[in-house]
Amino acid sequence: MTNALEKIINAKKDSLEKYKNSFSIKDLSKKISSYNNYLDFKSKLLEKKISVIAEIKKSSPSAGIIIENYDPKSIAKQYLHSGASCLSILTEEMYFLGKLKHIEDVKKEVKLPVLCKDFFIDPYQVYLAKSFGADAILIILSIVSDKVANEIYQIANKLNMSTIVEVHTDDEAKLALNYKNAIVGINNRNLKTLKTDINTTYNLYKILNNHSGPIVCESGIKNAKDVEEIFNKTKINNFLIGESLLKDLEEKSNMLEEIIKIAP
Repeated sequence: MTNALEKIINAKKDSLEKYKNSFSIKDLSKKISSYNNYLDFKSKLLEKKISVIAEIKKSSPSAGIIIENYDPKSIAKQYLHSGASCLSILTEEMYFLGKLKHIEDVKKEVKLPVLCKDFFIDPYQVYLAKSFGADAILIILSIVSDKVANEIYQIANKLNMSTIVEVHTDDEAKLALNYKNAIVGINNRNLKTLKTDINTTYNLYKILNNHSGPIVCESGIKNAKDVEEIFNKTKINNFLIGESLLKDLEEKSNMLEEIIKIAP
């Protein structure tokens, strides 16, 4: 891992210790059992010919501040109106300026399934994410051991949450095939260099095309034309899009609506 990624992971370890000192798994389980607003993330992706997981985030290490006047609830409402299938909310606090509470706030206002987009390195985080209303979690195979990835996945299954298993290399794609009930996300962004390359999707789809669950193309999608090209070449019909949609909202445009109309 690069220094940047190491710093993010180390910051995550520190923040987790604070949560663990404040909330036991028993505390989180009690909160989960009292919450009645969970939605089926994976099933929602299967409802449309083109599904967009629209991302909500204030900042990123690669782009800096994306939206100055950041209002997750307002953004979520705009995404819902434009046809998003699901939401992805960045909750990492130090480098993406997110908060777990943003999930809770959004789900009070918008009836869409939410992915807790974060760096999951400990099974405890699954309980934590669900206690704030998350319907899905992310396992980035490049940042955890196979053992930890399996533990996180099993806890997510136990809690009836959807899981996106994220891959960027051939070896990770082959490993992801073991997660038969998971959603597999192909991240076009190399987390070590932060560079994006859409060819990652084309290359890894050759390995993943027989995966039984949904496949999601992530990162580097700039416009509806990119989505149409990927869909026509691979038949991948799920897309996680962040920065392009957020900038599009500020420009009062309709990129999301254009994407939804692509499939015949």
